[in-house]
Amino acid sequence: MKALDHIKILDLTQFEAGPSCTELLAFLGAEVTKVESPKGGDQGRYLITDKAGEDSPYFLLLNANKKSITVNLKNPKGVALFKQLVPHFDVLVENYGPGAIQELGLGYDVVRELNPRIIYAQVKGFGTYGPYSGYKSFDMIAQATGGAMSVTGTPETQPLKPGPTIGDTGTGVHCAVGVLAALLQREKTGRGQRLEVSMQDAVVNLSRVAMMGHYLGDVPAQRRGNRVTALAPTDLYPCAPGGPNDYAFLITTTPAMWESLLTAIGRSDIIVDPRFADQRSRNKHFNELFDAIAAWTRERDKFEVMRVLGEAGVPCGAVLDSGDVLANEHLKARGMITTIQHPTRGTFTMPGCAVQLSDSPVEVQPAPLLGQQNGEIYGALLGLTKADLVGLQEEGVI
Repeated sequence: MKALDHIKILDLTQFEAGPSCTELLAFLGAEVTKVESPKGGDQGRYLITDKAGEDSPYFLLLNANKKSITVNLKNPKGVALFKQLVPHFDVLVENYGPGAIQELGLGYDVVRELNPRIIYAQVKGFGTYGPYSGYKSFDMIAQATGGAMSVTGTPETQPLKPGPTIGDTGTGVHCAVGVLAALLQREKTGRGQRLEVSMQDAVVNLSRVAMMGHYLGDVPAQRRGNRVTALAPTDLYPCAPGGPNDYAFLITTTPAMWESLLTAIGRSDIIVDPRFADQRSRNKHFNELFDAIAAWTRERDKFEVMRVLGEAGVPCGAVLDSGDVLANEHLKARGMITTIQHPTRGTFTMPGCAVQLSDSPVEVQPAPLLGQQNGEIYGALLGLTKADLVGLQEEGVI
């Protein structure tokens, strides 16, 4: 049994912010039907690809466990066909550009008349109201306007784009939470509702603690890099053999962690050094302390550093690059990294579902080919025959 196996979702999303929402819901058991244009489908299918004519890794990473049907929503017959599907679904999710869904004649007011119980979820760069609502957005725009870039980097660098796409997938996760809340409310009221998540809003939410310096008089909040100046020796430390990702991050927040760290690296003598007697003193002598610890980390690779300190009770994480992550035995053991068989790409290793429910195990399935479930969905829900589908295809409807 899957947690959401009774929920059917119409997925009118593309690129990442929307697809990341519907993929998470699909992982949790919802039947997600991705609605795509017959001409190329989701633009993400061919974005940042290494093999022309095949679905890109970008698409495969964001559309696992979904089904795909095609319909031309710029064709009146296509819109009519789509409207016939609406009563059969619980949720509709879309992340088209500003005003695009209304131009197709599929705004909430229209869809609600067809299905009063539907949850109508919208992901927009800046929402559907407010001074910026007409502006288009992508992940980087959301990161800039949500405050993330301004606090990423060091005092010497320009604002930097965080590597993870918090503007896209961060928004998608927020939207998934909203969908689940709306479904729970529907159980009480029997009614659907419209929900929206702005990408800018989501990044502001994810940046709230990073902006904390603003409230402490550091206006605006500054870029601090990796060092936490109030918690010496919390920082990123170099490891052997000295490659671009040969680092480990460690943090100490309690006296016990502090002493365990020094014992683990063979520097118990520092415990009685008056320069490091308390947190305030350690903060004043951060550089000397950094040098002492780095002398130990530089002699070991990042995995050994993480193992030794982790076993000693000191929070420490090796900086795993993409290759490290995809090969990581811990992540594989947890099912977070899994290998699937794609019908055209073959073996494909990818992240799975980060949410684990004891009664709803997740089995990752490959992203669908374009229109792969046309026969299944249109046949089961609308009773269309193979001959009907051929005719619609010839008319350019699907």
